[in-house]
Amino acid sequence: MKLIEATIQDVPMLLEIEKTVRGLKIYSGCFTKQEIEEWLGNDIVFLIENDDLIVGSLSYEIKDKNHAHISGFVIKPKFQKQGFAKQALKLLFQKLNNFRKLSLDVHPDNHIVGLYESLGFKRESLVENYYGDGEPRLVMVKNNAV
Repeated sequence: MKLIEATIQDVPMLLEIEKTVRGLKIYSGCFTKQEIEEWLGNDIVFLIENDDLIVGSLSYEIKDKNHAHISGFVIKPKFQKQGFAKQALKLLFQKLNNFRKLSLDVHPDNHIVGLYESLGFKRESLVENYYGDGEPRLVMVKNNAV
């Protein structure tokens, strides 16, 4: 498995990935070409590749020199529950090992919460209507020894 940094040429693939989770209350994503282009302009976005197949996407934004925020993470439904999420996160952690704090937000009903906890994330707070979509999000934090 590898993480490939996405470019503007990857907009169609990123749209395809995001559309696999469209309509799920547990995910607020980018569903238009313009939203994907803005995402690429603001965050570092990766395609997750396994055996020459794109299985998902993963992104982060740098908040400051000590803090990176995991801003997006999708494993296409047909590739879920096969260990790809854990592998991808571990690859990302290697890239982010110089940040003292990693954070993310996730819907409390998302089954991935347990994986995040198993990888060292702690629940920091629950925020109602986090994205203005009427749904709550858990804010989770992992502190790294740098």
